[in-house]
Amino acid sequence: MKPFDLDGEFASGVSGSGARLTRLAVRGAGMTVLSSGFSLAIQIVATVVLARVLVPRDFGLVAMVTTFSLLLSNFGINGITEAIVQQEKLDSIQSSNLFWMNLCIGMLLTCGFVATGSLLAKFYAEPLVANVVHGIALSIGLTSVSVVHLALLKRAMRFSALAINDIVAKIISVAISIALGCSGWGYWALVAGVCALPLSTTIGAFVLCPWIPGRPRYATATGSMMKFAMLTYGRFSLNYFARNVDNLLVGWQFGAPALGFYKKAYDLFSLSASQLVSSISVVAVSALSRARNDTAQFRHYLLGAIAVMTFIGMWIAGDFTLIGKDLIRVLLGPGWDEAGNIFVWFAPGIGAMMLYGTHGWIHLSIGRADRWLRWGLIEWAVTILLFVAAIHWGPRGIAAAWCVSFWVLTLPAIWFAGNPIGLGVRPVISAVWRYVVASSIAGVVTFLAVLHLAGSLLADGVSQAILRIALVSISFSILYIAAVVALHGGLEPILRLVRLLRIIVSNAERERVTT
Repeated sequence: MKPFDLDGEFASGVSGSGARLTRLAVRGAGMTVLSSGFSLAIQIVATVVLARVLVPRDFGLVAMVTTFSLLLSNFGINGITEAIVQQEKLDSIQSSNLFWMNLCIGMLLTCGFVATGSLLAKFYAEPLVANVVHGIALSIGLTSVSVVHLALLKRAMRFSALAINDIVAKIISVAISIALGCSGWGYWALVAGVCALPLSTTIGAFVLCPWIPGRPRYATATGSMMKFAMLTYGRFSLNYFARNVDNLLVGWQFGAPALGFYKKAYDLFSLSASQLVSSISVVAVSALSRARNDTAQFRHYLLGAIAVMTFIGMWIAGDFTLIGKDLIRVLLGPGWDEAGNIFVWFAPGIGAMMLYGTHGWIHLSIGRADRWLRWGLIEWAVTILLFVAAIHWGPRGIAAAWCVSFWVLTLPAIWFAGNPIGLGVRPVISAVWRYVVASSIAGVVTFLAVLHLAGSLLADGVSQAILRIALVSISFSILYIAAVVALHGGLEPILRLVRLLRIIVSNAERERVTT
């Protein structure tokens, strides 16, 4: 893709509304969802293999460091990306300025993080942490190189290309980690995988968008775009601190092995929910940004997306709550049973987590990153208080605090985000409550009628765990869908999902043929 024409104006933008915008948004969402599915499958394979060649302490050591490094590597990804996607007009001068500013900041953050190695080792009372810091610091600088190129592709809604690039990069990263892990490299296998991911992503970004930034020059909109980026990143930072204090507390209070168990449980929780939300966020923001001047259309798109996200989220949450222990045993092996005990406290929050993630779409699409930042302060305070209150119960208590935080914050967050456009919580509640009730009913009935019976009849081996997963998942799914249909008084929720899947498949096939 050549993003700029001969006059330096962005040439691959997408304009329009109505049916055309809907098709583009659905196609983009479809490709990113498919990408998320492949990424999840890749991550599961990596988890299954690496959990059997590495020990919990290896994962804990890397988690101690990535708790800090991911915040720094996300500087441009969360901020400059949104500034480029949301900007009404864009030219090559503005993009070049953002590229060099982001790259310089990325290099400074890389050097600064290297210098913190000994401090983090002392904080955790773990000398090996310093080695991990020095290795993972490279990923910060590598990530900053591709931010603007990826953002230009997202602005052009080239989501199929982005999805392929993301999948290829993850395959390379996982392959390197597995190869080194099987060769006895220990935690260095994970460090190498962390660095290989942004390197592979950067190479792919420059191939897909072969644009060479020009020298920095004055441009009137650069300052406002950078301000928007900083506000967005500020909000991301608050959210990141709130969402990663758990790793900090568990690692500090209970050590690397306990953090290894906790992190694996958290990964399954996060991958099953946040990956889906984050993968379609740019698609949603792009579509909603172009519909923000039409209030009726904006609400229609938003509430439709929220309903679908809740339908899927409550399905996953109910099922994973019931099969969580067995799922961990099958994926990681018998030595990881404690991770399964932790995961069952995470799982009930998956649906609320997916719904909560949609409030950011509203803030960004209407250009109110300042309000998103202010809400981040409230989110940070509530989440930290819950973590501190729950630490007495160890990693399981922290997992339960996560779950409670999403259920407590979701409706207030959506109300606050929608206040500038007059979007209250009543239409949101109307769109989602039936799925919450359906999941609760199906979960209780499945537990009493199926899981309790299967648990008493089957032993605790892996094959028996697989059988329990199948029985419980099928039973819950049938009951959940039946409850959804009954509460809606018809098949409309199912038909809506089927229509979306058909559009996704047909558009994906059309894009494959045209490209």
